Amino acid sequence: MSEKVGVYVCHCGTNIAGVVDVEEVARWAGEQPNVVCSRDYKFMCSSLGQELIEEDIKEHGLTRIVVAACSPHMHEKTFRGATEKGGLNPYLFEMANIREHNSWATSDKEAATQKAKALVKGAVERVIHHQPLEPIPVDINPTTLIVGGGIAGISAALELANAGNPVVLVEREPSIGGHMAQLDKTFPTLDCSACILTPKMVDVDQHPNITLYSWSEVEDISGYIGNFNVTVRKKARYVIEELCTGCGICEEKCPRKVIDEVFEAGLAQRKAIYRPFPQAIPKYPVLDPQNCTYFERGKCKACQILCPTGAIDFEQQDELIEFPVGNVILATGYDLFDSERIPQYGYGRLANVFTSLEFERMVNASGPTGGKIVLRDGETVPKSIAIVHCVGSRDNNYHEYCSKVCCMYSLKFAHLVHERVPEAEVYNFYIDIRTPGKGYEEFYNRLLEEGTHFIRGRVADISEAARFPGEEGKLIVQAEDTLIGKQRRVPVDMVILSAGMEARHDSQTVSLLFGMGCDFNGFFIERHPKLDPVATMTEGVFIAGACQGPKDIPDSVAQGAAAAARVAGLINQRTVLMEPVRASINSETCSGCRICNDLCPYNAIVFHEDQNVSEVITALCQGCGTCVAACPSSAINGAHFTNDQVLSEIEGLLWDVIERQAVPV
Repeated sequence: MSEKVGVYVCHCGTNIAGVVDVEEVARWAGEQPNVVCSRDYKFMCSSLGQELIEEDIKEHGLTRIVVAACSPHMHEKTFRGATEKGGLNPYLFEMANIREHNSWATSDKEAATQKAKALVKGAVERVIHHQPLEPIPVDINPTTLIVGGGIAGISAALELANAGNPVVLVEREPSIGGHMAQLDKTFPTLDCSACILTPKMVDVDQHPNITLYSWSEVEDISGYIGNFNVTVRKKARYVIEELCTGCGICEEKCPRKVIDEVFEAGLAQRKAIYRPFPQAIPKYPVLDPQNCTYFERGKCKACQILCPTGAIDFEQQDELIEFPVGNVILATGYDLFDSERIPQYGYGRLANVFTSLEFERMVNASGPTGGKIVLRDGETVPKSIAIVHCVGSRDNNYHEYCSKVCCMYSLKFAHLVHERVPEAEVYNFYIDIRTPGKGYEEFYNRLLEEGTHFIRGRVADISEAARFPGEEGKLIVQAEDTLIGKQRRVPVDMVILSAGMEARHDSQTVSLLFGMGCDFNGFFIERHPKLDPVATMTEGVFIAGACQGPKDIPDSVAQGAAAAARVAGLINQRTVLMEPVRASINSETCSGCRICNDLCPYNAIVFHEDQNVSEVITALCQGCGTCVAACPSSAINGAHFTNDQVLSEIEGLLWDVIERQAVPV
């Protein structure tokens, strides 16, 4: 019995109809074999458009449905639902993308119309070979893994834990808190960063539903949504946590000091056994074996000798911890742009050029200077300060994107200078002031009233080239002031480089571990930038915070909560239905070559030695098709992407070429 196909061509307003002659495509499609109903409609995704499909299935006895519209990524689920409501299996539907792949790619109306016909023809030929499929039910483990203990990860963890769900929070540093723990005040309200963050950190530490692994990293993860198996490497602290009281005697008595390049940005020293900052969570210190006298020369042991509870263990080893989880939230944060990459700004060469993070630590009450703004000599108070915006951002040589936070924290710096050194002159060199958040524009106006000098122009060079009396020892900032059309040469005592955000240095490695993707800048790719910014293309893996793109604290908190809400929704369902697009192996034709076993990126194929055949574990398979393409015996079948379906679609796409070749010359 021949199939009865219904074809529906969407105008999508003028998105498609502005370039493609949709009426002609629908008329032409109606003349094709097996097509018994063909229509064009203004908005197929609307409720009326969906009802049109449902009614035609019942009225015309349609057995297959084709919709030519936008990307399946947008509305495949929508039209599958309409197909199912009409009484058909939802997998007897096929979608042709005539928007992103056609009308949005050209302004040639004739070529676009011809291509739309080819795409529709391919979809019609393919859908005839579709088979009914049933979704695969999967139970959801209520435990969630959160990777990253910054403000986004903390927010997600507390949201889930407060809802009664178990959470495992993994942080690679000795303490949770992330970059926010390094800040002094937060814009635009100037709240104390530690005052906001510390209670959240304590809540994480004391929450009965949260298991915290700090100084730890995810070593391996396997499985699928609802049933992931995680291996975490808990690095040796050389401190027995069960015995440690956090008294701090070990740190106090340790004779070895080293530069703290991480938390204090190189402005202060720490001991070889240390806690990153006083409010660190957990309270246990960590011993740095690379700088410990005992590990270098086998001597000292002052920390072990003087520890009142005997908590120091120099023989402690890394520990591998394995556990199951149902979902994963990645909140791995960002790296600060390395200002040394821009040599003309002089960072690392000119003493009184500071990075934004160095200045944050300087103005912090618990920082290396106790909150005093001073030059590198530790004593001289600057009388003039230049703040350079967009260092590494909005620059074709480094990162084209805007880091979103630099304008506001540069304004915050200017305010702090006015507050602590009232007589100082502050110059902000900017490209554009971007203050789109709640209360941000008001904060900018406040800085204008405080007397900050704003110079619109990218800084070209920073040097010590004194030319005029009084410039000795000064830094010379040169920039074009685009508002007056002149070059400016401003001598100052201190320069602050407002470095932008960039993706973590190991973001690509992490993305491979969790089966996701990164964009060209290294940030994790979301499922949809507008409609689904917290999910990824890997089911059960979500992202939150600056690992997805530059964000300030409010946006990171909001996205952390959003990711937690998505996970909580899955947990509450208890069982979810997975796509049935999976591979299967015909044991009768399998030669046992094991090529597929080695190639499967999801470790979803096992080999049975006794039978000399391979088998696909359906729940682990993600339907990528790697094994199908690689099998030399053609023993592997990819559901919904069979040879008949794919080859028929290719033949349909080439209908115009085939017809021209069939005409005698």
